[in-house]
Amino acid sequence: MIPEIKRILYTTDLSENAKYAFTYAATIANRFDAKITILHVLEVFSQNAERQIAEFLGKDRWNEIQKNKKQEYIESIKKRLNDFCEEMYSSLKSCPFLVDEIIVKEGIPVDEILKAVDSENFDMVVMGTHGHGVIADALIGSNARRVLRRCKKPVMVIRLPR
Repeated sequence: MIPEIKRILYTTDLSENAKYAFTYAATIANRFDAKITILHVLEVFSQNAERQIAEFLGKDRWNEIQKNKKQEYIESIKKRLNDFCEEMYSSLKSCPFLVDEIIVKEGIPVDEILKAVDSENFDMVVMGTHGHGVIADALIGSNARRVLRRCKKPVMVIRLPR
C-alpha cells in the first residue's frame, strides 16, 4: 500500500540554510497535493532569567514583547515564503503547494515538534539538520536524532549545506 501524504509538518530554525530543507517539503507537497504546516520553536529562557527580565521591564511590557516577537517571526516566515515562491516558481502565477498554517511556539524544540505531530495528525515531518564539527559530520543533529527516535510518523531529515 502506498502511503498517502496530505499533511506535512516542516520544522525550521529560520536559518538561511533552512530554505534548502523547505525545497524538499515543497516538492513532496506538490507531488502529493499535500498541505504544509510550518513550525518554528523559540527556546524559552530559564524561569529565573524570565522573572528577572519581567521585573526589569515590567510584566506588562515583557508580555507585550513576547507577543510581538511571535508575530514578527510569523511575518518573517511569510516573507521568506514569498521570496521562495518568487525564486523557485517565478514562471507560475502562484506557488504549486499550499502552506496552510504557520505556528510559532515557545518551548523545547523536540517536545513541541512531537506534540504537534501527535495532536495535529501530520503524515510526515520534514526538518533540516546542521553538522557542527568533525563528530557531528558523521551524525545527525541532536534535535533531529531525538525527533527520529521518538516520532510515530515518518521523518525526512535533510542535511543542510554549509
